[in-house]
Amino acid sequence: MFSDLKIVTGSSNPELARSICDHLGCQLTPTLATTFSDGELRIEIGDNVREDDVFVVQPTCPPDVNRNVMQLCLMMDALKRASAGRITAVIPYYAYARQDRKVSPRAPISAKMVADFISVAGADRVVTIDLHAGQIQGFFNCPVDNLFAVPVMMDSLRDLHTDNIVIVSPDAGGVERARAYAKRLNAPLAIVDKRRDKPNQAQAMHVIGDVEGKVAIVVDDMIDTAGTLCAGAEVLLNYGATRIVACATHPVLSGPAIDRINATDALSQVIVTDTIPLGDKLERCPKLKVASVAALLGKTIHNIHTGSSVSVLFV
Repeated sequence: MFSDLKIVTGSSNPELARSICDHLGCQLTPTLATTFSDGELRIEIGDNVREDDVFVVQPTCPPDVNRNVMQLCLMMDALKRASAGRITAVIPYYAYARQDRKVSPRAPISAKMVADFISVAGADRVVTIDLHAGQIQGFFNCPVDNLFAVPVMMDSLRDLHTDNIVIVSPDAGGVERARAYAKRLNAPLAIVDKRRDKPNQAQAMHVIGDVEGKVAIVVDDMIDTAGTLCAGAEVLLNYGATRIVACATHPVLSGPAIDRINATDALSQVIVTDTIPLGDKLERCPKLKVASVAALLGKTIHNIHTGSSVSVLFV
């Protein structure tokens, strides 16, 4: 067993780290995370961590993904050199996860490279939520807990107060995730089928399954530019859905995403988590509703620290 439990965070999402500490009944370990005038990062851990069980909460999220990745690695290196007993990287949003394989000649596998950075920096364990590609767990040579946001989303989905729902996967690749929601809500499953008739031309979208007269809940792991989501919502409306609600773990919401969501009348609500800080996007988009993952991560950290099972949180 290790000594004290310590929570360290950088600048990517300190609000989430503080909420996790509230659930655990502990204080954040003071950490200096600033930038020198030439742009280099400066990291300094402000407390003794010798032989402690340290959890570094740092989503590698926008708006400055590369800075957050580097900050995470520097914090872990500082902890390693300060003789921390165990270092667990808590990365609710894992950057570069969509680049998990070569899609063209002479291209990197960026998700693997980031995993190497984190491993070399000193991570003994990694905790993340809803990896875009589950096989990224195999890029690490340490234990990886890929938590599911389904339990967090359930309360928000039950607040819809309707039994006439259908869970929709926005593409064939997300069927497994959508099926997990459908099973818990005892609801049918549908799939939006996207096809390109010709290269560089608009997609032809069809719906596999019955959505007519039902509330369609579109489930995905992230919303980036929201183009596919908004187009899918229009198609579901054309197929007879009475209401469309989106449910996604990671609100990347880059580029024109907010404007697209606001302009899509077919989309009534978008439920997301706080793995990525939203800033002023909540004010700009009244359709957004946030469900916090702080309690889920707090329970996970507690179970890891005490040597309890983490798999109970996957149910």
